[in-house]
Parts: sequence; structure tokens; C-alpha cells
Amino acid sequence: MEREAGVSLTAQWMILVVFILLFSRISANKEGSYWFLIFVNFLFLDWSGDALRNLRVNLQDPNNVLQSWDPTLVNPCRWIHVTCNNDDSVVRVDLGNAALSGQLVPQVGQLKNLQYLELYGNNISGPIPSDLGNLKNLVSLDLFLNSFSGPIPDTLGKLTKLRFLDLSNNRLTGPVPDNGSFSLFTPISFVNNLGLCGPVTGKPCPGSPPFAPPPPYIPPSTNSYNVGKAENFQDIGGRKHPNKRY
Repeated sequence: MEREAGVSLTAQWMILVVFILLFSRISANKEGSYWFLIFVNFLFLDWSGDALRNLRVNLQDPNNVLQSWDPTLVNPCRWIHVTCNNDDSVVRVDLGNAALSGQLVPQVGQLKNLQYLELYGNNISGPIPSDLGNLKNLVSLDLFLNSFSGPIPDTLGKLTKLRFLDLSNNRLTGPVPDNGSFSLFTPISFVNNLGLCGPVTGKPCPGSPPFAPPPPYIPPSTNSYNVGKAENFQDIGGRKHPNKRY
């Protein structure tokens, strides 16, 4: 994915250089400058709206929670359950307990400023896209109580700002990665995935030597720093996430 992103960015710069060379042959005038600015803005658009539209197309929404996600509106900051910063970049998607099903699309990895992805308490299935490893600003990834299957992508270990991870109560399989940010999280982030294995689960993976189970999880005191703590989120129905510590 990083290679594809790099190639795309290189192509953008090549097109821009060619365009500048073409304009250098044209005498300066207001009309030429106008179209040049339009072209440059097009090259460097924030594609958040496209990413979220792809997500909506791949989700079944029986309660019309996503009704405000109007594909004719270029700016997704006007959509309900989407929060943007002062630069109109999407920083939060809050869709907990929304009765959604379908799949999480790789295009979500294009939301480069996303900090909170809250999808807990739905019935979303399929794999967790490895493209989520591109969300360098992600602080909270909450996929609790869905039907995600397949392995946990080790690309999530690249998320150095991640402070809350809940993949529990899904159908995930294979070893739990131990690279990067995965070292921050305890068994509570992965419980009730019968197919997971590795030290953090207390279950050896096939072909690996047995090991002692991890010590029991002891919640920190309310006055101490908690790696798993996130903001005081509420889901769409107004009920707090049962696994989050506030």
C-alpha cells in the first residue's frame, strides 16, 4: 500500500511539472492563472469524502444512520457521526451500536488525519484492512463486538499514536502481532476471538513451544495513567461502550 501511495504521489508531481512547463509557453493572463490554480487544487484534494462514500456503499444500514451521508456533498464534515477539525479534515467517525453490517473498506486508510474510528457493537464482517496501518494519527480503534474474521494485520503496529485498541468479541484468527504499538495492549483488547493465539492470549500458536500464560489483568487505579483510556464517547443510542474505561 505504501508503494502504491508513493507511486501515486510521484505521478502527481510529474503531471504538475508537465503542466507548469506547458504554462510557461503561454503568456501570463488572468484566465491562465485561474485554471492553473484549479488544477493544482485538484491534485492535492483531501479525498476523505470519497473514502467515506466507499464505506457507506459497502455497509448495510437498516436504521438509516448514514442517511445524512449525501454523496452529492463534497465536504463530509456536514455529515452526522463525522467530526472534522478546523481544516475540514475528518478526525472522527462515530458509528457505535448502529446495527450496521457489511465490510470495512480499505479506502478508510486514506483518512490521513483520522484520530478515532468507533465501529463497536455492529455486525461488520470480513477482514480488518491492512490499509488501516496508514492512519498515522489514529488514537482509538474500536471494533469490539462485530464479526471481523481473518488475521489481525501487523500494519497496525505502525500506529505510534494509538492508545486504545479493542478487537475483542470478533472471529479473528491467527497470531496476535507483537510489533510496534501492539506491545501497549493487554489481553482485554483481544478476548473472545477463539481463533487467536500467541502470548497475549495465553494460547500457543500451532507449531510454537508452550509458554506460561500472561499474568491476570489488573486495572490501574483511577488516578494513574491508563494506556487504554479514550475520550468519553457515547454511541448513537446514547449508551456508553461497556469495555471502555472513562
